[in-house]
Amino acid sequence: MQTITKVALDAMGGDNAPGEIVKGAVNAVSSRSDIKVFLVGQEDVVKEELKKYQYPDGQIEVIHAPEIIEMAEPPVQAIRKKKQSSLVVGMNMVKQKEADAFVSAGSSGAILVGGQTIVGRIKGVKRPPLAPIIPTETGISLLIDCGANVDARPEHLLQFAKMGSIYMENVVGVKNPRVAIVNIGAEEEKGNALVKETFPLLRDCKDINFVGSIEAREIPHGGADVIVCEAFVGNVILKLYEGLSSTLVGVIKRGLMSTLKSKMGALLALPALKKTLKAFDASEYGGAPLLGLNGLVVKTHGSSKAQEVTNSIYQCVTFREQKINEIIQEKIIDSDEKEE
Repeated sequence: MQTITKVALDAMGGDNAPGEIVKGAVNAVSSRSDIKVFLVGQEDVVKEELKKYQYPDGQIEVIHAPEIIEMAEPPVQAIRKKKQSSLVVGMNMVKQKEADAFVSAGSSGAILVGGQTIVGRIKGVKRPPLAPIIPTETGISLLIDCGANVDARPEHLLQFAKMGSIYMENVVGVKNPRVAIVNIGAEEEKGNALVKETFPLLRDCKDINFVGSIEAREIPHGGADVIVCEAFVGNVILKLYEGLSSTLVGVIKRGLMSTLKSKMGALLALPALKKTLKAFDASEYGGAPLLGLNGLVVKTHGSSKAQEVTNSIYQCVTFREQKINEIIQEKIIDSDEKEE
């Protein structure tokens, strides 16, 4: 009998909600029969959007949530006051095991707060990190943490490395992933106090394939599979990555369209160029999971279009099938208790 992965999707979160969110859900269930999506949001608005599409009966259900948490709202206050918001209702579905995962393009702060206070951490997980996939010259890498823990301690980063390795091996399929810590040089003695204290913990950890420090310039070249850092550094890397990528695409397009000769050359180069640019499109890899929770919470970009929403839903299926939370419990928490 086919196992169905149930995903609660925040239909009201993000710059392009509900249109692109609903479209992403329809695309997901139209392509796969092992998914059910709960579109959580204002019922009349969501159903009006659904009228535009045909999709398999029974694979999409609308869950009414009349309130919306706006991007600029203080996260803690919003979670406490807006109990009927799409974000809170969706996370409660995961907490109550009515859904296997929750996906949202909404407020990052509210998602981080809600993930910890509503869904809750796996016992023993000190801090849940936000871990996006980033494209590289040789494939992809996992950046962990990119926004959840700006005041992390060495023991937190050690857990990030372990959870990131589990995710890359079991969800992405990278065997024995290389783990590196972001630093300002390759030498062990370099770095700030956090990096210097964390380095020996990673080096001595038998559960990961630690390859040492990685400088920021080596990240796009694929210098490691799991990039470990605290959230301030990770967020700067991620935002620079995204900004530089979009800038380069714009510059290349303007250059190709600048003269008649370049336009003719562009026609010849277009197929290869599209393939290359697609590999560096973050939407191809889904959203960023908040690892270490009692259920899966995935944060997609605020500007997410349907493709990223669809891929984030697929991501949830793999996460559930590979039993990532169970592996984290077994390989991280149980081993930590033995060490103590």
